[in-house]
Amino acid sequence: MKLLAPSNRLRRTWWSDAVEAAGVSAYTVYNKTLLPVVFDSISEDCRHLKTAVQIWDVACERQIRIEGPDADALMQRLTPRDLERVKPGKCAYVPICDVNGGMLNDPVALQPRPGVWWISLADSDLALWVEGVAMGGGYDVSVSEPDVQILGLQGPLATELAAEVFGEETREIPFFGFLWLPFGDGEVLVARSGYSKQGGFEIYVPDAGLAMPLWDRLWAAGEQHDIRAGCPNAIERIEGGMLSYGNDMNRADTPFEAGLGRYVQRYDCIGGAALRAHTQVRQIVAIELSEAPPVCDREWALMDGDVQAGRVRSAAWSDEFQCGVAVGMVGMDWGPGDRLTCVTQDSEITAEIRERFWR
Repeated sequence: MKLLAPSNRLRRTWWSDAVEAAGVSAYTVYNKTLLPVVFDSISEDCRHLKTAVQIWDVACERQIRIEGPDADALMQRLTPRDLERVKPGKCAYVPICDVNGGMLNDPVALQPRPGVWWISLADSDLALWVEGVAMGGGYDVSVSEPDVQILGLQGPLATELAAEVFGEETREIPFFGFLWLPFGDGEVLVARSGYSKQGGFEIYVPDAGLAMPLWDRLWAAGEQHDIRAGCPNAIERIEGGMLSYGNDMNRADTPFEAGLGRYVQRYDCIGGAALRAHTQVRQIVAIELSEAPPVCDREWALMDGDVQAGRVRSAAWSDEFQCGVAVGMVGMDWGPGDRLTCVTQDSEITAEIRERFWR
C-alpha cells in the first residue's frame, strides 16, 4: 500500500508533535484525524503493551456533545441500550443503529455534567445523524463537536502511573467509571476505560493548554515504569475480542450479529422495530489461523469446501499464542471446532472457529 499524503483535511492532534518525536512509524486515518498505529513494530508494540505502560494519542475519538433539556431523551432515542441503568459517574458502551437495525457506530457515552452527554465516537460520521434526529424530532438540545481530546494510558502498570500523577483516588475508579480530577490550572476527566485488555485509563482533556503539560508529566513519572508511546494494537485487540467498527462490523450488521445483543435492552429507539423483528443468520466468531496471515486490508472468504461460510474481517499473527488470530463473521450453521479454508490475497490458510477469543 502506498503512503498517505498529508493535507489540512487530516486533523493533527494536540500531541502529534510529541508522537512524532517519540518515533511513530505509521498512521491511519480515524474520524479524519491522525491515529498512530505502529512505533517499533506491531509485535514489539504488543509485547511492551502487555508488560509495562504506554501513552496513547487517541484524540481521534472525537466527541459529540448533546446539551439541553431534552438531552436524556435524545440520547435514549439513539440507542437500544437502557440508559436509565447507567449510574452517574459511569460510561456506557452504546450501539447506535439506523432504522433497519444496522450499526452506525459503537461509541462510549457518558455524562460529564448533569444535562450533558458526550458520545466518544468510533470511526464514522455520526454528528450530522445526531443533529438530524434532534431537529427532526423537535428535541430541545444543542448538538456540537467540542474540542475535547483523549490521551490513553494503557498497560498493566497504568494504575501505578495514574496514581502517581493524579492521586490515590484513581485506584478506586471502577471499570467504566470516571472522575473529574485537577491537573495544572484546570481539570481533566479520567475514565477507567480504553481499547486494550491490559487495563488503563482514558483522559479526556478539554483544554489545549493542558495537553502537553499532561504528556510531559506522565512521561516523566512513567520513566521508572518503562513508559513508551504506543497506540491501539491490532494483535492485542483481536486476541481480546475487541471489535473495530468499520473492520469487524458496519452498517450491514446488527448488534446481534456483532455479538452485542446484550446491549439491546429497549426497542423505543431508532431501529427498535427492526431489532425486535430481527432473526439472526450470522455471528461474529474468533478464528484461529494455522500460519501468519498477510496484511488484512480486505475481507477474506472463509470456505467450507465449495460453500462460503463467511468472511474474515481482521487478522494478525500472535507471538504469544503462536497462531494467526482473526475476527470472522460466519453463518449460524457453523460453530466452534469447524475447520474452514481462509482465502487471502496471497494464499489459502487453514482456519478453525474457536469457542471464544484468546483473552
